[in-house]
Amino acid sequence: MAAADQKELQDAVDQQMKGAVTVIVFGASGDLAGKKTYPALYNLYRTGFMPKDTHIIGYARSKLDHDEYIRRITAHIKDKDKEEEFIKMTDYVSGKYDEDESFQKLNERIEELEEKRGLKPGQKNRIFYMALPPSVFEPVAEGLRKFVYGRKEDGHSRIVIEKPFGKDTESCTELLNNIKKLFAEEEVYRIDHYLGKEMVKNIMTLRFANMFLRPMWCAESIDNVQITLKEPFGTEGRGGYFDEYNIIRDVMQNHLLQVMSLIAMEKPKGSDPESIRDAKVELLRCVQPVKLHDTLLGQYVAANGKPGYKDDDTVPKDSICPTFAAMVLFINNKRWQDVPFIMKAGKALDNTKVEVRIQFKDMPSGIYEEAVRNELVIRIQPDEAMYFKFNSKNPGLSKRVITTDLDLTYKDRYKDMRIPDAYETLILDVLRSDHANFVRDDELDAAWKIFTPLLHQIDRDHIQPHTYPYGSRGPKDLDCFCKRYGVQRRGDVPYEWPVQSLAK
Repeated sequence: MAAADQKELQDAVDQQMKGAVTVIVFGASGDLAGKKTYPALYNLYRTGFMPKDTHIIGYARSKLDHDEYIRRITAHIKDKDKEEEFIKMTDYVSGKYDEDESFQKLNERIEELEEKRGLKPGQKNRIFYMALPPSVFEPVAEGLRKFVYGRKEDGHSRIVIEKPFGKDTESCTELLNNIKKLFAEEEVYRIDHYLGKEMVKNIMTLRFANMFLRPMWCAESIDNVQITLKEPFGTEGRGGYFDEYNIIRDVMQNHLLQVMSLIAMEKPKGSDPESIRDAKVELLRCVQPVKLHDTLLGQYVAANGKPGYKDDDTVPKDSICPTFAAMVLFINNKRWQDVPFIMKAGKALDNTKVEVRIQFKDMPSGIYEEAVRNELVIRIQPDEAMYFKFNSKNPGLSKRVITTDLDLTYKDRYKDMRIPDAYETLILDVLRSDHANFVRDDELDAAWKIFTPLLHQIDRDHIQPHTYPYGSRGPKDLDCFCKRYGVQRRGDVPYEWPVQSLAK
């Protein structure tokens, strides 16, 4: 990062935090905190983005001694150069999530540390990070507001909430209303970590900083948009949890829909967070609810030495929970009229991939019948990249048309550049009071209205998913399903620049 950019971000943090903050991580003994939250906090510290006077308190029900707590929160830290310093600025409090006495004890510890550090009014900032299951969101929020919420004249109080935000429109509305009673909307940061990923953040720059894309970003030029998330592992170890939510609630209603909204939204009125979120909400309100006939559901079965979904003892043997879904969304506005947005997501598939593939319309029939469709591909992970597939003459005497690409692969183009983890980016945004990459309450409401009718129909009518083998591309009907909506597939063979020796 350029020194000027780093200083600008550091100044923004200092302006908001006045040089001090206490971060309280709820669920500190769990996997999410150990694998994501603490490594993100550590990397922000080692790269100079945490306030100078920072203390981190882990809070959970587990009765951990100091050594076990440190072992858990440092297990996934990679660069160890400042680990000892980081350890000195954190400690652990054990307590319940629904007991007044536990929250009083936590507040006493926070006040003790604030006094010990000599913090002045304006510096007693508190960030409450809820790395917790949704079942305890509300009691924890109530305990915080009643016993641990700081006085406004002393500093900021902010609450960071992880998904899932409900299971349908009704449960989401109930959760939103309960949180609203306790915290103002500007104090709430609802994390969808996909909004912190490098290539997702780059979508707005790609769209609104490049004039050549403007005339082609519409139904006149684009045939279909595919947004794909593939995971090569199943639900081993968390099948019971997953069965309650399924692949649609787990990654499609949130992660993939967020990507879609950035791809499809109109240009925001400004670059401020609320203008960006206004544009996303406006787009989501134009998306028609997903229909069952525009959906293909799947569930993986044992294959290639791997167990099937229902082989997990925590999963009901009659489960209809989809572990794979392909669904088509339509946007009822002028820009995207009749353009299918095809979401595909699944577990236990053949590889790891998250990408957006924008497939342009066929060329009118003419002199190059062998020319294939142009595609713009945004690879979110792994190996961040953007490439534009186009047709070119085969070099030399040949007149044959070949497909090649204009390729921006980050690891090849940008040397010695560290791309921060999504959680680092988002926690830094919390410190900077930047809501642009967080989900607003009306955005959640609009998102759930797209999926709730389908989710209720699946449960009500007991819709059986198609089976697919562990390690495959998904249900065998996938290609036929996508072809119905105009998708042309040429396989998963990677495209490479043609290389020709002039000596031959």
